Amino acid sequence: MNDASQNSPGSAADAADVPTLLVKIFGKDRPGTTAGLFDTLAGYGVDVVDIEQVVTRGRMVLCALVTAPNGPGAEGGLRATVHSWAEAAQMQAEIISGTGDNRPRGAGRSHVTVLGHPLTAASTAAITALITEAGGNIDRIFRLAKYPVTAVEFAVSGADPADLRSALAPAAAARGVDVAVMPAGLQRRAQRLVVMDVDSTVIQDEVIELFAAHAGCEAEVAEVTAAAMRGELDFEQSLHARVALLAGLDVSVVDKVRAEVRLTPGARTLVRTLKRLGYQVGIVSGGFTQVTDELKEQLGLDFAAANTLEVADGRFTGRVTGPIVDRAGKARLLHAFAEQAGVPLSQTVAIGDGANDLDMLNAAGLGVAFNAKPVVRQAADTAVNVPFLDTVLYLLGITREEVEAADEVDGVTPPD
Repeated sequence: MNDASQNSPGSAADAADVPTLLVKIFGKDRPGTTAGLFDTLAGYGVDVVDIEQVVTRGRMVLCALVTAPNGPGAEGGLRATVHSWAEAAQMQAEIISGTGDNRPRGAGRSHVTVLGHPLTAASTAAITALITEAGGNIDRIFRLAKYPVTAVEFAVSGADPADLRSALAPAAAARGVDVAVMPAGLQRRAQRLVVMDVDSTVIQDEVIELFAAHAGCEAEVAEVTAAAMRGELDFEQSLHARVALLAGLDVSVVDKVRAEVRLTPGARTLVRTLKRLGYQVGIVSGGFTQVTDELKEQLGLDFAAANTLEVADGRFTGRVTGPIVDRAGKARLLHAFAEQAGVPLSQTVAIGDGANDLDMLNAAGLGVAFNAKPVVRQAADTAVNVPFLDTVLYLLGITREEVEAADEVDGVTPPD
């Protein structure tokens, strides 16, 4: 390394001792403002150390951290010239002397995503106060989406992500907002696998209830479901009991049930966007392959697994075939899908709503409880409590604008 490089203000050895100026510009956003500022600064031979620019409702805040100019009276000249330029541009300027760059960010870096419908000042105050109490510093704030929810991301340093998640979760639930805490780093941009539950997650319906309606046994199925909810039956027992009520139903009803299935708002957008980014996407269900196979084809999924209703002579026998997809089965399938996809479990995302999804949510790198039961919300890494499945994209740092821009290029007309 030559001497010039060693003495550069950007080197770690002496960056803290280099005189710098923080130049802040405020005013109405206009084309050419940034170029105009740096053209003005260029006349003093300064180096750029850092730049930040934010535009909110047409008002710009532009910050430039630059090295102080050399020579007698040079700083005073720069100050006068910048203020004169700003006044001519109908902007305001503030210049603050100091030394060095930004202070190093603390250890323990996280992305804290807050979803609100709406996002209130009170909830924002509570969340940000708890970040501070947990020892965190908010280094940057960025809006990810303004509809169908308001989604804001905080870049936080100085707090352990797990401790931060524990501190924020109760406040989020009390304030009616959703908060996700994810460790920062390259892994957030790595290829991932997303695996979702089906009933009341990817779709709005319970498939067994759709079949039961055609068999005329809705009440009986509902009673078995209630018994399972009371803990009187485990999932496998309740599955066999409910499927037995479908015995004799003509298999042609499958086409009718498929036509009745309603995708959850945002499901298509979520899958479409993830696939564009190179993610692999799968579904696991305690329901039936007679429906999930169709969903796999319809949405272009990579993986799908569910129970299979046995058929004989064109009618359901009242039994299922093959291994049962239950709570433990869903977790096993997550492992199997990850292995097939070549993705480590730490890079998987699982989404579900019921107790049957808990093992899968806990096994995944990120478990998302989607409009879930309280016990599931408490156990998952984060919860989404708005009826739009594509809000999960914001937890991954994907903005609404990026989604819409990609849709426009591909000629997709929202909503999905």
